[in-house]
Amino acid sequence: MRITYLFDPLCGWCYGAGPALERLALLDDVTVELMPTGLFAGEGARPMDTRFAAYAWQNDQRIARLTGQQFSDAYRDDILGADGAMFDSAPATLGLVAAGLTEPAREMETMKLLQRARYVDGRDNSDRAVVADILEEGGLAGAARRVRSPDADLLAAYRARVAAGRAEMARFGAEGVPALVVGDESGRQLLHSSVLFGDLDTLTARLRAA
Repeated sequence: MRITYLFDPLCGWCYGAGPALERLALLDDVTVELMPTGLFAGEGARPMDTRFAAYAWQNDQRIARLTGQQFSDAYRDDILGADGAMFDSAPATLGLVAAGLTEPAREMETMKLLQRARYVDGRDNSDRAVVADILEEGGLAGAARRVRSPDADLLAAYRARVAAGRAEMARFGAEGVPALVVGDESGRQLLHSSVLFGDLDTLTARLRAA
């Protein structure tokens, strides 16, 4: 079975779904494909103002209660409370794509590194230089170099990955992220994101039924 995980690295619900996604990746006969959608990049990016920060923090607390994922005071103070900061997932997505080009087996790990840096360590992964530092510290020196000086190949790969993610959302009618598209060569379907926030037995049963 192939699971396509539609996500954005700045989506708090996607961070909350991380533990479930890791468990899925360990199942026999299951392949998890990460597909960033660029939902909060480009035209989806925005300044981090006080009103949006308060909304995000309130939402993050719901996610924490439901999933147990940590949203730290450092994140609240240094990311949500930063004057003049941007809410822009393009740099983190670029980092993920760079890791996919240099060490494809470490994409899932890279996603976790970038999410933890933001939500736990309070590091602004909307800043390309910060993303490069996170990658280098995580042992992804090749990806870090490419993020610091993006070349035409990396930028083309970024555009292609995001375009593919958006096309998949449109094809299956996904209205947001996270979302799962599951199935095999005989057919694929969209599962409601709520399956990522229940128990593992229910999730695997839904996958097998799909």
